[in-house]
Amino acid sequence: MPVSNVNINTEQLKVDQTLTRAIVIGSGIAGLVTAQVLTKHFDQVIVIERDCYPEEPASRQGVPQSHQLHVLLTQGQLILEQLFPGLKAELTDKGSPLIDWTADCPLLLPSGWSPRFPSGITTRTCSRNLLESLLRERVANNNAVKFLEKTQVTSLLGNSNHTTITGVQVKDTNGTTAELHAHLVVDASGRSSKTPQWLQTLGYEKPKETVINSFLGYATRLYQFLSSDDINCKALYLMPQAPNHTRGGSLYQVEGDRWMVCLLGVGRDYPPTDEAGFLGFAQSLVSPVVYDAIKHGQPISPIYGYQRTENRWCHYEKLAKSPENFVVLGDAVCAFNPVYGQGMTIATMGALTLDQCLEQQNQWRSHKDLTGLARRFQKQLAKVNEVPWMMATSDDFRWPTTEGGKPNFITRLMHSYLNQVMQTASNNPQVYQVFLEVIHLLKKPTAFFHPSIMMQVLLNKKLTLKQSNSSDVVSDLQVNV
Repeated sequence: MPVSNVNINTEQLKVDQTLTRAIVIGSGIAGLVTAQVLTKHFDQVIVIERDCYPEEPASRQGVPQSHQLHVLLTQGQLILEQLFPGLKAELTDKGSPLIDWTADCPLLLPSGWSPRFPSGITTRTCSRNLLESLLRERVANNNAVKFLEKTQVTSLLGNSNHTTITGVQVKDTNGTTAELHAHLVVDASGRSSKTPQWLQTLGYEKPKETVINSFLGYATRLYQFLSSDDINCKALYLMPQAPNHTRGGSLYQVEGDRWMVCLLGVGRDYPPTDEAGFLGFAQSLVSPVVYDAIKHGQPISPIYGYQRTENRWCHYEKLAKSPENFVVLGDAVCAFNPVYGQGMTIATMGALTLDQCLEQQNQWRSHKDLTGLARRFQKQLAKVNEVPWMMATSDDFRWPTTEGGKPNFITRLMHSYLNQVMQTASNNPQVYQVFLEVIHLLKKPTAFFHPSIMMQVLLNKKLTLKQSNSSDVVSDLQVNV
């Protein structure tokens, strides 16, 4: 399906002065969802992508992590269905399994396996490549959108005093350059964003960065069949458990009755990407379930490793000065350790925030006046990022090898309480459902402090202490005998 122009056609891309135009840099999940949102507010949207789009759902060079397991959280799927009505039906037609995250996905908690029961916390599981392909097709079918593939943004264009961004300069693979003008430019280019350097060239300060790195690495392989057809789940997780168990693994069913098998290690305990090493790492996990599933399975892909997993927040919301008509979102602003599965969902939440800010802008100012939008959006986006950032980094702080900061007293106190929550969750469906609702960004972590949850946690702690004391008494009697 053709969605783009390979070479820059400057005549075709000249903007009619009576029309409004937005430019999106990057066409990953964040870029595509942003482009969809912008069609509500601008007459024309140009999406600029340095890669060449594959004909079928497949990995591309600009997304090196696309081979890895990607989870779309329930909140993310709700937003995508809102922006792309019928997307869930399309995923169903492509063979994406429906998963209830409590009934169909056992999780090994520190105190045992999670309870299994229907909860309504559901999504369609699929590969990142399929999801991106479906979103790109939807966006491409909108006549207001034009794609430029194999085209790279080389700099931002500004007015005479650089107070307002007026477009971008681009170059295609033939070396052809052009200036594309727009009323709004959005950087959704991901972790490799050049915005800090572009801003510096225009005389602005680079944003300060916060980086928290637990040095987690992945190795993922696709299987057509597992060792047994009796796998009684659609996904399964063995999470690393700080501070001693640095290794984990997962099984994840995707379209085509295939399984993504992902191994992971924290603190530079990276899983190998060779055949023997991959199996040996799986065999070393705290439970044999992943190794037993793949030891006689049928792999249909190489083993792909990935280690760029640090949490990185570029604080555009704190810049003393920034240009008008230019915003940054997605991983270009805040990238999370992917082990928590937040990335794609936060990208959709960022695009929705931009939509809301543009709606407000249209109420306050004339159709083409975007004064104040950029600063207001970056501050609103920072609020969206606060909770998932706290969730990801506070958990990474459990590892003594993590760099970029240390847990403060409040974080350590939270760790102690959340340990009790997880211990309670392994045998309490009510607590486990709330735990997953927080993980899927349906509720805020404050839900753990609801009186009904705190009561369950307190009762479980008392019961655990009572059982522990009883065991001590029995042990003493046995010693005396």
